[in-house]
Amino acid sequence: MPSPLSAADLIKSNEQAPGKLFEFQAQLPKLPVPSLEETLPKYLRTVEPLLSAEEFAQTKRAVEEFAQSAQGKELQKRLEARAAEPGRTNWLEEWWTELSYMGYRDPVTPYVSYFYSYKDDKKRRKNTQRAAAIVRAAWEFRRQVATRELAPEMARTTPLCSYSYNYMFNATRVPKRPTDYEATYDLAQNEHIAVVRNNQFFAVQMVHNGQLLSAAEIESQLDRIIAEADSSAAVPVGVMTSDNRDLWADNYKLLSDAAPENVATLERLQSAAFLVCLDSAKPVTREEIHRVFWHGDGANRWFDKSLQFIVCDNGRAGFLAEHSSMDGTPTCRLNDYILDQTLNDKVDLGSSSVRSDLPQPEPLRFVTPPPVVRAVDQAAERFSKVTGQHQLRVLQFEAFGKDELKRLGFSPDGFAQMAIQLGYYKLHGKNRATYEAAATRRFAHGRTETCRSVSNESVAFCRTFEDPAASSSDKLAALQAAVRAHGAYAKACSEGKGVDRHLLGLRLLLRPGEEKPAIFKDPAYAASSHWNLSTSQLSSEHFEGWGFSEVVPDGYGIAYTIRRDAIIFHIAAMINDFGLNCDHLGQYIKEAASEMRAVALAEKLKQAASAPKL
Repeated sequence: MPSPLSAADLIKSNEQAPGKLFEFQAQLPKLPVPSLEETLPKYLRTVEPLLSAEEFAQTKRAVEEFAQSAQGKELQKRLEARAAEPGRTNWLEEWWTELSYMGYRDPVTPYVSYFYSYKDDKKRRKNTQRAAAIVRAAWEFRRQVATRELAPEMARTTPLCSYSYNYMFNATRVPKRPTDYEATYDLAQNEHIAVVRNNQFFAVQMVHNGQLLSAAEIESQLDRIIAEADSSAAVPVGVMTSDNRDLWADNYKLLSDAAPENVATLERLQSAAFLVCLDSAKPVTREEIHRVFWHGDGANRWFDKSLQFIVCDNGRAGFLAEHSSMDGTPTCRLNDYILDQTLNDKVDLGSSSVRSDLPQPEPLRFVTPPPVVRAVDQAAERFSKVTGQHQLRVLQFEAFGKDELKRLGFSPDGFAQMAIQLGYYKLHGKNRATYEAAATRRFAHGRTETCRSVSNESVAFCRTFEDPAASSSDKLAALQAAVRAHGAYAKACSEGKGVDRHLLGLRLLLRPGEEKPAIFKDPAYAASSHWNLSTSQLSSEHFEGWGFSEVVPDGYGIAYTIRRDAIIFHIAAMINDFGLNCDHLGQYIKEAASEMRAVALAEKLKQAASAPKL
C-alpha cells in the first residue's frame, strides 16, 4: 500500500539514515521570516515600475499604514511564532504544497508538469535500445538514492536540502477531493518499472534471480511489449490523469470500484520506480518534439507519476515530471546524469546476452465497463480542447551562450531575463509583472521564492534600448544596471528574503472575521503578482530545451536553457481573445538578445581601441 508519510516522519528518517545524501540535513537552517522593515520597502520598489505615479502613491500609503499598524505587527508576530513551532521544519511548506499543487484543481498537464527535451543519441537510433540505456542509467541513480550514496547538492560550499529525493522514485500523486496527496512506496519492495505503449501498461521486474537486468535484456522486454501492444487495442485509461483534478478524483473512484483487478493494477502502476512511455510518434521539428514531451496525445501517459521517460519511435527522447513534490533542480540533476552516462558511453549496460528464462512483461490491464469508457472519452475530449488552446514556439538562439556572456561581464541568467523583458517590451509596448523561480533549497524543505524581474532599472533599460537617440554607452550602462538589479534581487530570494512568500504568509494568518489590511486590498497587490511572464531557467549541456505552460490566460510561460554556445527558449501561451503571439515574442527576444550583445561588443571594441598601446 502507498505510504503518505508526514513531513515530520520523513525528515526524522532522513536524519537517521546512513550515507551522504542526508548528511547535512539536520544542520540546514530553517526558512527565515524576514522583518517587515526588510520586506515592505522592497515590495514598494518592485511595484513602482508597474504603476502610474497616482497608483504608486496609493500603494505607498497602504504599505506605510500596514507597517505602522498594530495588525501588521500582530500578523508578523503570528508568522514568527509559526516558524518557531517545535517540530515545524518549514513555515511555508504545508501552505505552498496545498495552494500551488495538491489543492490546485486544473489539469497537471499542461498547467503544472514540466518536461526536458534530450539531445539526440546518435549511437542508439532504435527506440528500445535508447530506452534501455536510459533505464539502466536511471536505475543506477535510483540505487544511489536508495543507499544514500548520492552526494547532496551544493551551491558552491553551501549544502542544499535533499528532502525532495524522497519523492523521486516509486512515487505518485493521487487524486482526491478537495486536495490530492503524494504516495510513496518502499524502494526495496518495488523493484519494477512501468511501461506504456499504445495506451497499454505493463510492469517489468528489474531484478531476475538476484541479478539486475542488462540493457540488452531491458531492450528485449521492451521489444516484447511493443509487439504485444501494437497487435491489440485498449481503452486509453491514462488520459483520465490529464483531467481536472476533481473530475479525475471522481473517475479514480469509478475506476477503482469497477473491479477489484483495477485496484491491483493501480497499485502496481503507482508503485513502479518510474514510467517509460514508448511513443509511436516520430517528431522532427523543435515544436513537434516539445509538444510530444509536454503533453503528447494524452493517452500514452500516466501524468500523476513523479518520473516519466519518453522515447519516440525515431529515437527522440525526453522526460516529464509531476511538479507537486519536486522542483526542477533535483530532476535536472537526475536527467543530466542519465544523459552524461548514455551520451558519453559511461553507462554500465551489463552483459550483452539475454537470459532465456526472463519472464514475460506483466500486462497491467484495466477492466473498463461502459461508465469507465464514457469517462475516458469525456476526459480525452477535454484534453484535446485544453492542449488545442495552446500555442508554442521554440527559439533556438545559437549566436552565443554563457561562455561569451561571461566574457562580456554579464550574468548569463540576468542577460536572458533582460532579453525577455526587452522582447516583451518590443511586442507589447510596456513591461508587466514577471515571475522567475528562485530556489531556496539551502533551507530545510525549501522550494522556491519569486524573483520579480521587473525593476525600475529594467524598465529604464527597455526604454533606453528603444530610444533612437540613446548612445551605445548609454544603452550598455542601462543594461548593466538592469542586470545588477536583477542579480541583487535574485540573491535576496535565494536567501529567503523575497517579498512574495512573506506577504503570502502574513495574509494567510488573517483569522475569520478580521478585516483584510489595505495592502492586500490594494489593486497593486494582485496586479504585481499577475504573472504575465512566468519564467524559469534550468540548464544542461545535454538538453535541447525544456518547458511548461503559462500561469494566466493573458500571459506567457517561458522556460529557458543556457548552454555554453546557445540559449533555448520554450515560449507557451493560450490561443484566446488576448491576442498573444509566441512566434512574435520569440522573434523579438531574438532581436533583443542580438542588440544587447552588439552594444556590449561595440563598447568593448571601443575600449580596446582607446587603450594605450604598449
